[in-house]
Amino acid sequence: MDLKFSSDQPSQAERRAVDDLLGPPASGWSGGERAAGDRHVAIAEGSGRAANGGDGRRHLLLPVLHAVNDRVGWISPGAVNYVGQRLQVAPAEVYGVASFYDLFAFEPRPATRTLVCVDLACRIAAGGDVAVPPGSHASPCLGLCERAPATCTLGMDTAQAVADGSPEMMLPGQPPPEAAVPQAGDPSLVLLRRVGVVNPASLDDYRAQGGYVALRRAMSLGPNGVIRELTDSGLVGRGGAAFPAGRKWAAVAAQPARPHELVCNADESEPGTFKDRVLLEADPFSLIEAMTIAGWTVGAERGYLYLRGEYEQALVTFEAALAVARSRGVLGPDVMGLGFPFDIEVRRGAGAYICGEETAIFNSIEGFRGEPRNKPPFPVEVGLFGRPTLVNNVETLVNVLPILMQGGPAFAATGSGTSTGTKLFAVSGSVGRPGVYEVPFGVTARELIDLAGGVSGTLQAVLLGGAAGTFLGPDQLDMPLTFEAARAAGVTLGSGVVMVLNDSVDLGQFLVRIATFFRHESCGQCVPCRLGTVRQEEVTVRLASGRGRALDRELLDDLAAAMRDASICGLGQTAPSAIQSAMTTLGAFR
Repeated sequence: MDLKFSSDQPSQAERRAVDDLLGPPASGWSGGERAAGDRHVAIAEGSGRAANGGDGRRHLLLPVLHAVNDRVGWISPGAVNYVGQRLQVAPAEVYGVASFYDLFAFEPRPATRTLVCVDLACRIAAGGDVAVPPGSHASPCLGLCERAPATCTLGMDTAQAVADGSPEMMLPGQPPPEAAVPQAGDPSLVLLRRVGVVNPASLDDYRAQGGYVALRRAMSLGPNGVIRELTDSGLVGRGGAAFPAGRKWAAVAAQPARPHELVCNADESEPGTFKDRVLLEADPFSLIEAMTIAGWTVGAERGYLYLRGEYEQALVTFEAALAVARSRGVLGPDVMGLGFPFDIEVRRGAGAYICGEETAIFNSIEGFRGEPRNKPPFPVEVGLFGRPTLVNNVETLVNVLPILMQGGPAFAATGSGTSTGTKLFAVSGSVGRPGVYEVPFGVTARELIDLAGGVSGTLQAVLLGGAAGTFLGPDQLDMPLTFEAARAAGVTLGSGVVMVLNDSVDLGQFLVRIATFFRHESCGQCVPCRLGTVRQEEVTVRLASGRGRALDRELLDDLAAAMRDASICGLGQTAPSAIQSAMTTLGAFR
Protein backbone atom coordinates (compact mmCIF):
# COMPACT_ATOMS: atom_id res chain seq x y z
CA MET A 1 0.00 0.00 0.00
CA ASP A 2 1.39 3.40 -0.98
CA LEU A 3 0.78 5.65 2.02
CA LYS A 4 2.02 8.82 0.24
CA PHE A 5 3.15 10.85 3.24
CA SER A 6 3.91 14.53 2.74
CA SER A 7 6.83 16.37 4.31
CA ASP A 8 4.64 17.96 7.03
CA GLN A 9 5.77 17.10 10.54
CA PRO A 10 3.67 16.89 13.73
CA SER A 11 4.27 19.24 16.62
CA GLN A 12 5.58 17.81 19.86
CA ALA A 13 2.12 18.27 21.42
CA GLU A 14 0.50 16.32 18.59
CA ARG A 15 3.10 13.58 18.81
CA ARG A 16 2.58 13.29 22.58
CA ALA A 17 -1.20 13.16 22.18
CA VAL A 18 -0.91 10.21 19.80
CA ASP A 19 1.81 8.41 21.76
CA ASP A 20 -0.05 8.80 25.06
CA LEU A 21 -2.88 6.78 23.53
CA LEU A 22 -0.97 4.28 21.40
CA GLY A 23 2.27 3.99 23.34
CA PRO A 24 5.69 4.78 21.87
CA PRO A 25 6.29 3.79 18.24
CA ALA A 26 7.99 0.45 17.76
CA SER A 27 10.32 1.55 14.96
CA GLY A 28 11.16 4.30 12.53
CA TRP A 29 8.70 2.80 10.10
CA SER A 30 5.84 3.65 12.46
CA GLY A 31 6.81 7.16 13.46
CA GLY A 32 9.79 6.59 15.74
CA GLU A 33 13.45 7.41 15.31
CA ARG A 34 15.06 5.55 12.41
CA ALA A 35 17.73 3.12 13.60
CA ALA A 36 20.32 1.13 11.70
CA GLY A 37 18.56 -2.11 12.53
CA ASP A 38 15.19 -1.07 11.17
CA ARG A 39 14.06 -3.42 8.43
CA HIS A 40 13.25 -1.85 5.08
CA VAL A 41 9.70 -3.15 5.12
CA ALA A 42 6.89 -1.25 6.81
CA ILE A 43 5.08 -3.48 9.28
CA ALA A 44 1.78 -2.30 10.74
CA GLU A 45 1.96 -2.28 14.52
CA GLY A 46 -0.29 -5.10 15.71
CA SER A 47 -0.65 -6.27 12.12
CA GLY A 48 -3.14 -8.94 11.19
CA ARG A 49 -6.48 -9.44 12.90
CA ALA A 50 -6.05 -7.48 16.10
CA ALA A 51 -7.70 -8.37 19.38
CA ASN A 52 -10.45 -5.87 18.61
CA GLY A 53 -11.12 -7.55 15.30
CA GLY A 54 -9.81 -4.87 12.94
CA ASP A 55 -6.88 -4.98 10.57
CA GLY A 56 -3.89 -3.66 12.49
CA ARG A 57 -5.01 -0.84 14.73
CA ARG A 58 -7.17 1.13 12.33
CA HIS A 59 -10.06 0.73 14.76
CA LEU A 60 -8.23 3.23 16.99
CA LEU A 61 -8.37 5.98 14.36
CA LEU A 62 -11.34 7.83 15.87
CA PRO A 63 -9.92 7.83 19.43
CA VAL A 64 -6.54 9.02 18.12
CA LEU A 65 -8.15 11.86 16.18
CA HIS A 66 -10.02 12.87 19.34
CA ALA A 67 -6.77 12.77 21.31
CA VAL A 68 -5.07 15.21 18.93
CA ASN A 69 -8.11 17.46 18.51
CA ASP A 70 -8.71 17.62 22.28
CA ARG A 71 -5.06 18.22 23.18
CA VAL A 72 -4.11 20.74 20.49
CA GLY A 73 -7.48 22.11 19.38
CA TRP A 74 -7.11 21.11 15.72
CA ILE A 75 -5.60 18.47 13.42
CA SER A 76 -2.70 19.70 11.28
CA PRO A 77 -1.30 18.07 8.11
CA GLY A 78 1.68 16.93 10.21
CA ALA A 79 -0.68 15.29 12.69
CA VAL A 80 -2.50 13.56 9.83
CA ASN A 81 0.86 12.19 8.65
CA TYR A 82 1.85 10.98 12.10
CA VAL A 83 -1.50 9.32 12.78
CA GLY A 84 -1.21 7.59 9.41
CA GLN A 85 2.31 6.38 10.24
CA ARG A 86 1.31 5.02 13.62
CA LEU A 87 -1.77 3.20 12.34
CA GLN A 88 -0.42 2.38 8.86
CA VAL A 89 -3.35 4.15 7.23
CA ALA A 90 -2.86 6.38 4.18
CA PRO A 91 -2.94 10.09 5.15
CA ALA A 92 -5.65 10.68 2.55
CA GLU A 93 -7.81 8.14 4.37
CA VAL A 94 -7.01 9.67 7.76
CA TYR A 95 -8.11 13.04 6.42
CA GLY A 96 -11.15 11.51 4.74
CA VAL A 97 -12.33 10.06 8.04
CA ALA A 98 -11.51 13.13 10.12
CA SER A 99 -13.24 15.52 7.70
CA PHE A 100 -16.43 13.45 7.92
CA TYR A 101 -17.07 14.76 11.46
CA ASP A 102 -18.09 18.28 12.47
CA LEU A 103 -16.21 18.36 15.79
CA PHE A 104 -12.76 18.05 14.21
CA ALA A 105 -10.96 21.17 12.96
CA PHE A 106 -8.21 21.53 10.36
CA GLU A 107 -7.14 25.08 11.12
CA PRO A 108 -5.89 26.58 14.40
CA ARG A 109 -8.63 27.71 16.74
CA PRO A 110 -8.95 28.86 20.35
CA ALA A 111 -8.33 26.41 23.16
CA THR A 112 -12.03 26.47 23.95
CA ARG A 113 -14.95 26.98 21.62
CA THR A 114 -18.62 27.59 22.23
CA LEU A 115 -21.27 25.78 20.23
CA VAL A 116 -24.64 27.53 20.06
CA CYS A 117 -27.61 25.31 19.33
CA VAL A 118 -29.70 26.71 16.49
CA ASP A 119 -31.99 23.71 16.22
CA LEU A 120 -35.68 23.13 16.83
CA ALA A 121 -36.20 23.35 20.60
CA CYS A 122 -33.81 26.28 20.89
CA ARG A 123 -35.56 28.08 18.03
CA ILE A 124 -38.81 27.76 19.94
CA ALA A 125 -37.23 29.04 23.17
CA ALA A 126 -35.56 31.95 21.35
CA GLY A 127 -38.73 32.91 19.52
CA GLY A 128 -37.15 32.40 16.09
CA ASP A 129 -33.59 32.56 14.79
CA VAL A 130 -31.01 31.93 17.53
CA ALA A 131 -28.37 34.66 17.85
CA VAL A 132 -24.83 33.31 17.52
CA PRO A 133 -22.38 35.68 19.28
CA PRO A 134 -19.08 36.55 17.59
CA GLY A 135 -16.50 33.85 18.20
CA SER A 136 -19.16 31.17 18.73
CA HIS A 137 -20.26 28.50 16.29
CA ALA A 138 -23.77 27.53 15.22
CA SER A 139 -24.49 23.87 15.93
CA PRO A 140 -27.25 21.34 15.34
CA CYS A 141 -29.11 20.09 18.41
CA LEU A 142 -26.81 19.60 21.42
CA GLY A 143 -29.19 17.32 23.34
CA LEU A 144 -29.77 19.98 26.01
CA CYS A 145 -33.34 20.71 24.96
CA GLU A 146 -34.71 20.99 28.50
CA ARG A 147 -32.34 23.95 28.96
CA ALA A 148 -33.09 25.69 25.66
CA PRO A 149 -31.73 28.00 24.40
CA ALA A 150 -28.52 26.15 25.14
CA THR A 151 -24.83 26.31 24.35
CA CYS A 152 -21.96 23.93 25.01
CA THR A 153 -18.36 25.01 25.56
CA LEU A 154 -15.80 22.40 24.53
CA GLY A 155 -12.05 22.55 24.56
CA MET A 156 -8.79 21.25 25.89
CA ASP A 157 -9.41 19.51 29.25
CA THR A 158 -12.60 21.46 29.83
CA ALA A 159 -16.26 21.18 29.00
CA GLN A 160 -19.29 23.12 30.11
CA ALA A 161 -22.96 22.95 29.29
CA VAL A 162 -24.57 26.35 29.50
CA ALA A 163 -28.14 27.48 29.61
CA ASP A 164 -29.28 31.04 30.12
CA GLY A 165 -25.68 32.12 30.61
CA SER A 166 -25.07 29.84 33.59
CA PRO A 167 -22.12 27.42 33.05
CA GLU A 168 -21.93 24.04 34.75
CA MET A 169 -18.53 22.40 35.06
CA MET A 170 -18.33 18.73 34.16
CA LEU A 171 -17.37 16.61 37.18
CA PRO A 172 -17.60 12.83 37.79
CA GLY A 173 -20.77 11.95 39.64
CA GLN A 174 -22.44 15.27 38.96
CA PRO A 175 -26.13 14.51 38.34
CA PRO A 176 -28.06 16.23 35.56
CA PRO A 177 -29.83 19.45 36.53
CA GLU A 178 -33.02 18.82 38.49
CA ALA A 179 -35.00 20.34 35.63
CA ALA A 180 -33.98 17.46 33.35
CA VAL A 181 -36.17 14.98 35.27
CA PRO A 182 -39.13 16.80 36.84
CA GLN A 183 -40.42 13.47 38.23
CA ALA A 184 -37.16 12.74 40.10
CA GLY A 185 -37.83 11.04 43.43
CA ASP A 186 -41.18 9.54 42.39
CA PRO A 187 -41.09 5.95 43.75
CA SER A 188 -43.49 4.74 41.04
CA LEU A 189 -40.89 5.27 38.32
CA VAL A 190 -39.10 2.28 36.81
CA LEU A 191 -36.27 3.42 34.56
CA LEU A 192 -35.81 6.78 36.30
CA ARG A 193 -36.34 5.60 39.86
CA ARG A 194 -32.69 6.07 40.86
CA VAL A 195 -32.33 9.54 39.31
CA GLY A 196 -31.76 12.06 42.08
CA VAL A 197 -31.68 9.24 44.66
CA VAL A 198 -28.21 7.76 44.09
CA ASN A 199 -24.80 9.29 43.59
CA PRO A 200 -23.98 8.39 39.96
CA ALA A 201 -20.36 7.70 40.95
CA SER A 202 -21.23 5.31 43.79
CA LEU A 203 -21.50 1.59 43.12
CA ASP A 204 -22.62 1.10 46.74
CA ASP A 205 -25.53 3.49 46.20
CA TYR A 206 -26.49 1.62 43.07
CA ARG A 207 -26.39 -1.75 44.83
CA ALA A 208 -28.44 -0.39 47.73
CA GLN A 209 -31.16 0.42 45.20
CA GLY A 210 -31.29 -3.08 43.70
CA GLY A 211 -28.22 -2.96 41.52
CA TYR A 212 -26.82 -6.26 40.19
CA VAL A 213 -29.85 -8.29 41.30
CA ALA A 214 -30.83 -8.58 37.63
CA LEU A 215 -27.40 -9.90 36.63
CA ARG A 216 -27.54 -12.64 39.25
CA ARG A 217 -31.02 -13.63 38.09
CA ALA A 218 -29.77 -13.71 34.51
CA MET A 219 -27.04 -16.13 35.57
CA SER A 220 -29.59 -18.36 37.26
CA LEU A 221 -31.85 -18.35 34.18
CA GLY A 222 -29.14 -18.98 31.60
CA PRO A 223 -29.00 -17.29 28.17
CA ASN A 224 -32.10 -19.05 26.86
CA GLY A 225 -34.00 -18.10 29.99
CA VAL A 226 -33.04 -14.43 29.63
CA ILE A 227 -34.17 -14.42 26.01
CA ARG A 228 -37.43 -16.11 27.02
CA GLU A 229 -38.11 -13.38 29.60
CA LEU A 230 -37.39 -10.69 27.00
CA THR A 231 -39.73 -12.36 24.55
CA ASP A 232 -42.48 -12.72 27.17
CA SER A 233 -42.07 -9.05 28.13
CA GLY A 234 -42.91 -7.83 24.64
CA LEU A 235 -40.04 -5.33 24.82
CA VAL A 236 -39.33 -3.63 21.52
CA GLY A 237 -36.47 -1.32 20.68
CA ARG A 238 -36.81 2.22 21.99
CA GLY A 239 -34.68 3.85 19.29
CA GLY A 240 -37.50 4.25 16.78
CA ALA A 241 -37.60 1.02 14.78
CA ALA A 242 -39.49 -0.89 17.52
CA PHE A 243 -38.00 -4.28 16.61
CA PRO A 244 -38.73 -7.04 19.18
CA ALA A 245 -35.74 -7.25 21.50
CA GLY A 246 -36.14 -10.95 22.26
CA ARG A 247 -35.97 -11.87 18.56
CA LYS A 248 -32.86 -9.75 18.01
CA TRP A 249 -31.02 -11.17 21.04
CA ALA A 250 -31.97 -14.73 20.04
CA ALA A 251 -30.74 -14.19 16.48
CA VAL A 252 -27.32 -13.00 17.65
CA ALA A 253 -26.97 -15.69 20.31
CA ALA A 254 -27.74 -18.42 17.76
CA GLN A 255 -24.96 -17.46 15.35
CA PRO A 256 -22.26 -20.17 15.36
CA ALA A 257 -19.35 -17.77 14.64
CA ARG A 258 -17.63 -16.61 17.83
CA PRO A 259 -17.02 -14.22 19.47
CA HIS A 260 -19.98 -11.93 19.06
CA GLU A 261 -20.02 -8.15 19.45
CA LEU A 262 -22.24 -5.78 21.44
CA VAL A 263 -22.81 -2.10 20.65
CA CYS A 264 -24.86 0.31 22.73
CA ASN A 265 -26.03 3.19 20.54
CA ALA A 266 -25.81 6.37 22.63
CA ASP A 267 -25.43 8.70 19.65
CA GLU A 268 -28.86 10.26 20.13
CA SER A 269 -28.51 13.17 17.72
CA GLU A 270 -32.18 13.49 16.80
CA PRO A 271 -33.20 17.11 17.50
CA GLY A 272 -35.27 17.11 20.67
CA THR A 273 -33.89 13.84 22.08
CA PHE A 274 -32.02 13.79 25.40
CA LYS A 275 -33.40 10.84 27.38
CA ASP A 276 -30.35 8.59 26.96
CA ARG A 277 -28.10 11.45 28.06
CA VAL A 278 -30.02 11.72 31.33
CA LEU A 279 -29.68 7.98 32.04
CA LEU A 280 -25.95 8.08 31.36
CA GLU A 281 -25.42 11.12 33.57
CA ALA A 282 -27.67 10.08 36.45
CA ASP A 283 -27.60 6.25 36.54
CA PRO A 284 -24.55 4.94 34.65
CA PHE A 285 -24.27 1.66 36.54
CA SER A 286 -27.69 0.59 35.26
CA LEU A 287 -26.35 0.63 31.72
CA ILE A 288 -23.13 -1.11 32.75
CA GLU A 289 -25.15 -3.91 34.35
CA ALA A 290 -27.54 -4.14 31.40
CA MET A 291 -24.69 -4.32 28.88
CA THR A 292 -23.03 -7.02 30.99
CA ILE A 293 -26.22 -9.08 30.91
CA ALA A 294 -26.53 -8.56 27.15
CA GLY A 295 -22.91 -9.54 26.53
CA TRP A 296 -23.20 -12.70 28.58
CA THR A 297 -26.50 -13.66 26.95
CA VAL A 298 -25.45 -13.25 23.33
CA GLY A 299 -21.83 -14.35 23.67
CA ALA A 300 -19.95 -11.04 23.58
CA GLU A 301 -16.95 -10.50 25.82
CA ARG A 302 -16.71 -6.79 25.04
CA GLY A 303 -19.26 -4.04 24.58
CA TYR A 304 -18.86 -0.68 22.89
CA LEU A 305 -20.73 2.39 24.06
CA TYR A 306 -20.88 4.69 21.03
CA LEU A 307 -21.41 8.05 22.70
CA ARG A 308 -22.46 11.28 21.08
CA GLY A 309 -19.43 13.58 20.85
CA GLU A 310 -21.15 16.58 22.45
CA TYR A 311 -22.08 14.61 25.60
CA GLU A 312 -19.08 15.62 27.69
CA GLN A 313 -20.84 15.26 31.05
CA ALA A 314 -22.08 11.80 30.13
CA LEU A 315 -18.55 10.86 29.04
CA VAL A 316 -16.97 12.00 32.29
CA THR A 317 -19.61 10.32 34.45
CA PHE A 318 -19.73 7.04 32.53
CA GLU A 319 -15.95 6.62 32.35
CA ALA A 320 -15.72 7.28 36.09
CA ALA A 321 -18.35 4.58 36.66
CA LEU A 322 -16.44 2.16 34.40
CA ALA A 323 -13.28 2.70 36.45
CA VAL A 324 -15.17 1.94 39.66
CA ALA A 325 -16.79 -1.12 38.11
CA ARG A 326 -13.43 -2.53 37.05
CA SER A 327 -11.84 -1.85 40.41
CA ARG A 328 -14.72 -3.61 42.20
CA GLY A 329 -14.75 -6.65 39.90
CA VAL A 330 -18.12 -6.10 38.21
CA LEU A 331 -16.28 -5.63 34.92
CA GLY A 332 -13.15 -7.44 33.80
CA PRO A 333 -11.80 -10.96 33.29
CA ASP A 334 -14.12 -12.58 35.87
CA VAL A 335 -17.29 -10.55 36.42
CA MET A 336 -18.36 -10.80 40.08
CA GLY A 337 -16.62 -14.18 40.30
CA LEU A 338 -19.33 -15.65 38.08
CA GLY A 339 -16.89 -17.11 35.58
CA PHE A 340 -17.22 -14.93 32.50
CA PRO A 341 -15.22 -12.01 31.13
CA PHE A 342 -16.80 -8.76 30.00
CA ASP A 343 -15.65 -5.18 29.62
CA ILE A 344 -16.91 -1.99 28.00
CA GLU A 345 -15.07 0.45 25.77
CA VAL A 346 -16.35 3.98 25.12
CA ARG A 347 -16.11 5.29 21.58
CA ARG A 348 -16.92 8.96 21.18
CA GLY A 349 -18.67 10.15 18.08
CA ALA A 350 -17.54 13.46 16.65
CA GLY A 351 -20.59 15.25 15.34
CA ALA A 352 -22.34 13.13 12.70
CA TYR A 353 -26.08 12.44 12.97
CA ILE A 354 -25.79 9.59 10.48
CA CYS A 355 -23.77 7.60 13.03
CA GLY A 356 -27.02 6.91 14.85
CA GLU A 357 -27.69 4.40 12.07
CA GLU A 358 -26.56 1.00 13.28
CA THR A 359 -24.25 0.08 10.42
CA ALA A 360 -22.74 3.58 10.24
CA ILE A 361 -21.72 3.02 13.86
CA PHE A 362 -19.80 -0.08 12.79
CA ASN A 363 -17.84 1.84 10.16
CA SER A 364 -17.10 4.63 12.61
CA ILE A 365 -15.80 2.26 15.30
CA GLU A 366 -13.69 0.39 12.74
CA GLY A 367 -11.95 3.63 11.69
CA PHE A 368 -13.79 4.38 8.46
CA ARG A 369 -16.17 7.15 7.44
CA GLY A 370 -19.47 6.77 9.25
CA GLU A 371 -21.47 5.81 6.19
CA PRO A 372 -24.25 3.20 6.32
CA ARG A 373 -23.82 -0.26 4.82
CA ASN A 374 -26.22 -2.02 2.53
CA LYS A 375 -28.44 -4.62 4.17
CA PRO A 376 -28.52 -7.62 3.96
CA PRO A 377 -26.39 -8.95 5.49
CA PHE A 378 -27.96 -7.76 8.72
CA PRO A 379 -25.94 -6.93 11.86
CA VAL A 380 -27.13 -10.04 13.71
CA GLU A 381 -25.15 -12.03 11.13
CA VAL A 382 -22.40 -9.69 9.89
CA GLY A 383 -21.87 -6.58 11.96
CA LEU A 384 -18.97 -4.95 13.75
CA PHE A 385 -15.64 -6.37 12.53
CA GLY A 386 -17.67 -8.78 10.37
CA ARG A 387 -19.03 -10.57 13.44
CA PRO A 388 -22.59 -11.21 14.65
CA THR A 389 -23.51 -8.04 16.55
CA LEU A 390 -26.26 -6.96 18.92
CA VAL A 391 -27.11 -3.24 18.68
CA ASN A 392 -29.52 -1.60 21.12
CA ASN A 393 -29.85 1.93 22.43
CA VAL A 394 -29.50 2.97 26.07
CA GLU A 395 -33.19 2.96 26.97
CA THR A 396 -33.77 -0.47 25.41
CA LEU A 397 -30.91 -2.04 27.35
CA VAL A 398 -31.84 -0.48 30.69
CA ASN A 399 -35.35 -1.97 30.32
CA VAL A 400 -33.75 -5.42 30.63
CA LEU A 401 -33.17 -4.85 34.35
CA PRO A 402 -36.83 -4.52 35.45
CA ILE A 403 -37.79 -7.33 33.07
CA LEU A 404 -35.43 -9.74 34.83
CA MET A 405 -36.28 -8.46 38.30
CA GLN A 406 -40.06 -8.75 37.93
CA GLY A 407 -40.36 -11.28 35.12
CA GLY A 408 -41.40 -10.84 31.51
CA PRO A 409 -45.16 -11.35 31.98
CA ALA A 410 -45.29 -8.85 34.85
CA PHE A 411 -43.46 -6.30 32.73
CA ALA A 412 -45.92 -6.88 29.88
CA ALA A 413 -48.82 -6.11 32.23
CA THR A 414 -47.81 -2.44 32.15
CA GLY A 415 -48.65 -0.47 29.04
CA SER A 416 -51.32 -0.92 26.43
CA GLY A 417 -51.80 -3.67 23.86
CA THR A 418 -48.52 -4.70 22.28
CA SER A 419 -46.79 -1.56 23.59
CA THR A 420 -45.56 -2.93 26.90
CA GLY A 421 -43.76 -1.31 29.80
CA THR A 422 -43.02 2.35 30.31
CA LYS A 423 -41.57 4.83 27.85
CA LEU A 424 -39.24 7.78 28.28
CA PHE A 425 -40.40 10.88 26.44
CA ALA A 426 -38.21 13.95 25.95
CA VAL A 427 -40.67 16.85 26.18
CA SER A 428 -39.51 20.28 25.04
CA GLY A 429 -40.66 23.45 23.35
CA SER A 430 -43.67 25.50 24.48
CA VAL A 431 -44.35 23.70 27.78
CA GLY A 432 -44.07 24.76 31.39
CA ARG A 433 -41.61 22.07 32.54
CA PRO A 434 -39.46 20.62 29.73
CA GLY A 435 -37.66 17.42 30.64
CA VAL A 436 -37.59 13.62 30.44
CA TYR A 437 -40.82 11.97 31.58
CA GLU A 438 -41.49 8.30 32.22
CA VAL A 439 -45.07 7.17 31.63
CA PRO A 440 -46.76 3.85 30.80
CA PHE A 441 -47.56 3.30 27.16
CA GLY A 442 -51.16 4.35 26.58
CA VAL A 443 -50.99 7.78 28.19
CA THR A 444 -52.38 10.32 25.74
CA ALA A 445 -50.40 13.16 24.24
CA ARG A 446 -52.63 15.58 26.13
CA GLU A 447 -51.95 13.88 29.48
CA LEU A 448 -48.19 13.92 28.86
CA ILE A 449 -48.21 17.62 27.95
CA ASP A 450 -50.27 18.41 31.05
CA LEU A 451 -47.73 16.47 33.15
CA ALA A 452 -45.06 18.71 31.64
CA GLY A 453 -46.81 21.86 32.82
CA GLY A 454 -49.18 22.36 29.92
CA VAL A 455 -48.80 24.48 26.82
CA SER A 456 -47.32 27.93 27.15
CA GLY A 457 -49.65 29.96 24.94
CA THR A 458 -52.04 28.56 22.34
CA LEU A 459 -51.15 25.19 20.89
CA GLN A 460 -50.28 25.08 17.19
CA ALA A 461 -48.92 21.52 16.84
CA VAL A 462 -46.90 18.75 18.47
CA LEU A 463 -43.90 17.23 16.69
CA LEU A 464 -43.50 13.55 17.56
CA GLY A 465 -40.20 11.80 16.88
CA GLY A 466 -38.03 14.84 16.17
CA ALA A 467 -36.83 16.12 12.81
CA ALA A 468 -37.53 12.71 11.25
CA GLY A 469 -40.96 12.56 12.87
CA THR A 470 -44.52 13.67 12.24
CA PHE A 471 -46.94 16.28 13.53
CA LEU A 472 -50.11 16.05 15.60
CA GLY A 473 -52.65 18.83 15.24
CA PRO A 474 -54.47 20.36 18.26
CA ASP A 475 -57.43 18.04 17.61
CA GLN A 476 -55.28 14.89 17.87
CA LEU A 477 -53.99 15.22 21.43
CA ASP A 478 -56.17 12.42 22.75
CA MET A 479 -54.26 9.84 20.74
CA PRO A 480 -52.75 7.21 23.05
CA LEU A 481 -48.97 7.16 22.88
CA THR A 482 -48.56 3.57 21.72
CA PHE A 483 -46.96 2.08 18.64
CA GLU A 484 -50.24 0.68 17.36
CA ALA A 485 -52.18 3.95 17.86
CA ALA A 486 -49.39 5.90 16.18
CA ARG A 487 -49.42 3.56 13.16
CA ALA A 488 -53.20 3.84 12.90
CA ALA A 489 -52.94 7.64 12.90
CA GLY A 490 -50.14 7.66 10.35
CA VAL A 491 -47.60 9.15 12.77
CA THR A 492 -44.49 7.88 14.53
CA LEU A 493 -43.29 7.89 18.13
CA GLY A 494 -39.69 7.63 16.98
CA SER A 495 -37.28 7.63 19.88
CA GLY A 496 -39.62 9.61 22.14
CA VAL A 497 -39.40 13.27 21.12
CA VAL A 498 -42.46 15.34 22.04
CA MET A 499 -41.86 18.92 20.92
CA VAL A 500 -44.69 21.38 21.53
CA LEU A 501 -45.16 24.40 19.25
CA ASN A 502 -47.37 27.28 20.31
CA ASP A 503 -48.88 29.77 17.89
CA SER A 504 -45.88 32.12 18.15
CA VAL A 505 -43.70 29.64 16.24
CA ASP A 506 -43.27 30.43 12.54
CA LEU A 507 -44.10 27.01 11.13
CA GLY A 508 -42.60 27.73 7.73
CA GLN A 509 -39.20 28.70 9.17
CA PHE A 510 -39.41 25.74 11.56
CA LEU A 511 -39.73 23.44 8.55
CA VAL A 512 -36.85 25.22 6.83
CA ARG A 513 -34.66 24.37 9.83
CA ILE A 514 -35.67 20.71 9.52
CA ALA A 515 -34.78 20.73 5.83
CA THR A 516 -31.45 22.47 6.56
CA PHE A 517 -30.66 19.90 9.24
CA PHE A 518 -31.06 16.97 6.86
CA ARG A 519 -29.16 18.67 4.05
CA HIS A 520 -26.26 19.22 6.46
CA GLU A 521 -26.38 15.74 7.99
CA SER A 522 -26.71 13.67 4.81
CA CYS A 523 -23.52 11.65 4.46
CA GLY A 524 -23.72 11.99 0.68
CA GLN A 525 -23.14 8.31 -0.03
CA CYS A 526 -26.32 7.74 -2.06
CA VAL A 527 -27.68 10.05 -4.76
CA PRO A 528 -31.35 10.20 -3.66
CA CYS A 529 -30.41 11.55 -0.24
CA ARG A 530 -27.39 13.61 -1.31
CA LEU A 531 -29.36 15.52 -3.94
CA GLY A 532 -32.84 15.12 -2.50
CA THR A 533 -32.06 16.84 0.80
CA VAL A 534 -30.53 19.81 -1.08
CA ARG A 535 -33.52 20.19 -3.39
CA GLN A 536 -35.90 19.75 -0.45
CA GLU A 537 -34.22 22.59 1.42
CA GLU A 538 -34.31 24.86 -1.65
CA VAL A 539 -38.03 24.29 -2.24
CA THR A 540 -38.89 24.64 1.46
CA VAL A 541 -37.03 27.95 1.64
CA ARG A 542 -38.97 29.24 -1.37
CA LEU A 543 -42.31 28.21 0.07
CA ALA A 544 -41.58 29.57 3.55
CA SER A 545 -40.49 32.93 2.16
CA GLY A 546 -43.62 33.33 0.01
CA ARG A 547 -41.70 32.87 -3.25
CA GLY A 548 -43.05 29.41 -3.98
CA ARG A 549 -43.90 28.33 -7.49
CA ALA A 550 -47.12 26.68 -8.60
CA LEU A 551 -45.72 23.14 -8.61
CA ASP A 552 -43.45 23.36 -5.55
CA ARG A 553 -45.76 21.35 -3.28
CA GLU A 554 -45.91 18.61 -5.91
CA LEU A 555 -42.14 18.79 -6.26
CA LEU A 556 -41.76 18.19 -2.51
CA ASP A 557 -44.04 15.16 -2.85
CA ASP A 558 -41.94 13.78 -5.71
CA LEU A 559 -38.69 14.34 -3.81
CA ALA A 560 -40.15 12.61 -0.75
CA ALA A 561 -41.18 9.58 -2.79
CA ALA A 562 -37.75 9.29 -4.38
CA MET A 563 -35.91 9.57 -1.07
CA ARG A 564 -38.21 7.10 0.69
CA ASP A 565 -37.94 4.53 -2.09
CA ALA A 566 -34.28 4.76 -3.06
CA SER A 567 -32.18 5.98 -0.10
CA ILE A 568 -30.09 3.23 1.45
CA CYS A 569 -30.74 4.18 5.09
CA GLY A 570 -33.29 5.73 7.39
CA LEU A 571 -31.88 9.26 7.15
CA GLY A 572 -32.85 9.72 3.52
CA GLN A 573 -36.01 7.68 3.92
CA THR A 574 -37.34 9.85 6.77
CA ALA A 575 -35.84 13.25 5.85
CA PRO A 576 -39.14 14.34 4.21
CA SER A 577 -41.41 12.94 6.95
CA ALA A 578 -41.97 16.04 9.08
CA ILE A 579 -42.36 18.38 6.10
CA GLN A 580 -44.83 16.03 4.42
CA SER A 581 -46.73 15.65 7.69
CA ALA A 582 -46.91 19.43 8.18
CA MET A 583 -48.39 19.87 4.72
CA THR A 584 -51.04 17.16 5.15
CA THR A 585 -51.87 17.60 8.86
CA LEU A 586 -51.32 21.32 9.43
CA GLY A 587 -51.88 22.70 5.94
CA ALA A 588 -48.38 24.15 5.69
CA PHE A 589 -47.50 26.12 2.52
CA ARG A 590 -51.05 26.34 1.23
